[in-house]
Amino acid sequence: MRTLPCLSLTLLTMAITLLGGCAVGPDFKSPQAQAPADWSSLRAGDASLHEAVPQGSTATPSAEWWKRFGDPVLDGLEADAAAANPDLQTAALRFAESRAQRQTTAAQRGPQVDMTASVQRQRPSENGATSRTIDVLAPADRRDALVKLLSQPYNIYQGGFDASWEPDFWGRVRRSVEAADAQVLASGALFDGARLDVAADVARRYFELRGTQRQIALTRADLDAAQDHFTLMKARADGGMASDLDTTQQQALLADLRARLPVLLAQEANSYDQLSVLIGQTPGSLQGRLAPPAAESDSKPVLPSLALGIPSDVVRRRPDIRQAEAQLHQATANVGVAIADLYPRITLGGSFAFESLQSGDFGDWGSRHWSVGPSLDLPIFDMGRRRSVVTLRKLQQQEAAVAWQKSVLQAWSDIDTALNAYSAERQRNAQLAERERLSRDAYSLADVRYRNGRTTFIDALDAQRTLLAAQRDRADSDAQLAIRLVAIYKAIGGGA
Repeated sequence: MRTLPCLSLTLLTMAITLLGGCAVGPDFKSPQAQAPADWSSLRAGDASLHEAVPQGSTATPSAEWWKRFGDPVLDGLEADAAAANPDLQTAALRFAESRAQRQTTAAQRGPQVDMTASVQRQRPSENGATSRTIDVLAPADRRDALVKLLSQPYNIYQGGFDASWEPDFWGRVRRSVEAADAQVLASGALFDGARLDVAADVARRYFELRGTQRQIALTRADLDAAQDHFTLMKARADGGMASDLDTTQQQALLADLRARLPVLLAQEANSYDQLSVLIGQTPGSLQGRLAPPAAESDSKPVLPSLALGIPSDVVRRRPDIRQAEAQLHQATANVGVAIADLYPRITLGGSFAFESLQSGDFGDWGSRHWSVGPSLDLPIFDMGRRRSVVTLRKLQQQEAAVAWQKSVLQAWSDIDTALNAYSAERQRNAQLAERERLSRDAYSLADVRYRNGRTTFIDALDAQRTLLAAQRDRADSDAQLAIRLVAIYKAIGGGA
């Protein structure tokens, strides 16, 4: 007969071992995105816009892709943003929170042991449940004495251990840990996405600032040239060699240039402020650090050659796609958690403690009391709540799968849009450079002819205005070209 408890314990151990490898619910399989073999087959729109990506470009961009611009000032801003940007700090904390939550979930796999200890002084009620027992058992002549005796205050000393463990028969805890692991991956991808967004914003704001500073320098140079031209014209008008109409028109041009300057200065200040927020500093702290370059050519960004890598690598590199895949994994694991809740839950528990009325007897072996045994939680009827949760989790899994598909499609769309915009801006920039060269030649010729009295001032003024517009458009296009390239790096997920 003594073998029966041992046999029961052996069978229970075997059942736990066999069921320990069982986890209900679907197993996650990483989705496979269809990627084009090369970038040319990904493109939409007119064929003239497809020249931006060199054929056979397979080199993967560096994770610090902004260094390809070769600008030490930009490199310093990116380093400051990585260290002090508030959005990055928030994303890092959320990533740490997800890891802590994962540890909390994983702790369910092991037993739980608690220690309790207490010292209490108690006084039973004279009219409580004890008095009913006395009424039944004690003689009537001794009732009052017993009630008074049993209601006297007394001390009780208690202390011991409680332990419990729930075998993970159906994989509920394992699926919960799997979901928590996926949440850690999603938070990590979200952090990578925040870093990419901040790096792209810093580069974009920086190139906008340099473009504005170049516009300011051009406007001030144009003001100086227009003022010199006005001085010469006024002298000629005073000598009767030019009309008052010519000087009035030149004054109008000067007023137009002066009106442009405050707007550009406000744009420069706004860029300073935006960059200050991105790197976690106060407004005005970048004034000296980002002063305009001494030479105008230094304010024009140097554009690196495109290197996008292999299209299939983008799926593994884009943070939003990795985040969507991790969320799909989490939703799949949560289906298993919901299904496991449909099955019985068995908890193995036990307790061992000492209890005595006298402190001197607390450690005596006779003061011990213990209990051990399993408990069963069997769901029978809950108005369909658990099964509704299973249905809900399956729908959430399908929703996550659709979100992943959308993120992949959005990635290809973002890349194609960025490449087309960059190609169009590069073609526009080349034409604007040619326009600026021709406008400068035309203005030089018109100015010489006017000074020699061979043409009217109207011709020289029109040529000057055309040159000024060409210079401003070219400077704006130079900045936009760098910004378009930043958008490409952001669209492909930065770099490896």
